[in-house]
Amino acid sequence: MNVPVTMTINGQKYSHEVEPRLLLVHYIREVVGLTGTHVGCDTSQCGACTMFTVQADGAKITTIEGMAKNGELHPIQQGFWEKHGLQCGFCTPGMIMTAAQILERHPKPTEEQIRHQLEGNLCRCTGYHNIVKAIQWAAEHMPAKK
Repeated sequence: MNVPVTMTINGQKYSHEVEPRLLLVHYIREVVGLTGTHVGCDTSQCGACTMFTVQADGAKITTIEGMAKNGELHPIQQGFWEKHGLQCGFCTPGMIMTAAQILERHPKPTEEQIRHQLEGNLCRCTGYHNIVKAIQWAAEHMPAKK
């Protein structure tokens, strides 16, 4: 028996009837069609594969596709470009979304804070050095909060 869900993703409202065990990551990728959200480890370490869509009913969600505005990269995305914070790109959406949360909590984070907050995101290409530099760059270029 399917269950109705409604949520706002990147400012757009979506309503569907879903199987109660449908994972949110699969809803975002396969039903809504926003493929920037990835299942990383498939062992529940990052949490992408642990939340059911029905648990997000009524939620407001931002994905990597919702970061850029009016054709302009978000400062975090620009930081990854400027500081070469990616190689294969698989982990990049998760890194950028994690960076957004880091900068929300710590507008001027230390390198130690950044590295600690990134611990749940796996990158097999970069060694994290340029990812940290990208987040530091973004912190310097983010608009001041009012």
